[in-house]
Amino acid sequence: MGFTPLMFASIMAGIDIIAFSIIKKVSQHAIIPGLAIISMGLYSLQPMILLQALSVESVVIMNILWNLLSSIFVTLFGIFILGETIGTYKLIGVLLGIISLFLCTFENNTTPIQKYLPHL
Repeated sequence: MGFTPLMFASIMAGIDIIAFSIIKKVSQHAIIPGLAIISMGLYSLQPMILLQALSVESVVIMNILWNLLSSIFVTLFGIFILGETIGTYKLIGVLLGIISLFLCTFENNTTPIQKYLPHL
C-alpha cells in the first residue's frame, strides 16, 4: 500500500479531531451551541474525500484505515490536548489499534519487516 490511502485516512481523521473538539466544547457550554454547525459542515466533506480515496484503494481498506486512524488520533488528542484520561484496558485497546493499523498497511512481501512475521 502506498502513502496515498494513509494520507486520505489521515485527512478524514483530522476532520474527526476538529469536529469532536467543537462538539466537546459545545457540550461543556464553552462555546455557543450554534457553532456545532461547523462540525456538520466538516463532516459533509468526508464523503467527498472518501470518493477520492476510493480511486486508489478499496472501500474495505479505506474504512479500516479511517476508523483506526480516527480512533488513535482522537484518543491521543483527548489525552494530550483535552486532558482526558483512559484506563489500562482502554490504553491496551489503543495499542492494539496501532498494531492493527500497522498490519493493515502490509501488502504481500512488500515490507522488509514481513520477513520476520509468519507467512499467512
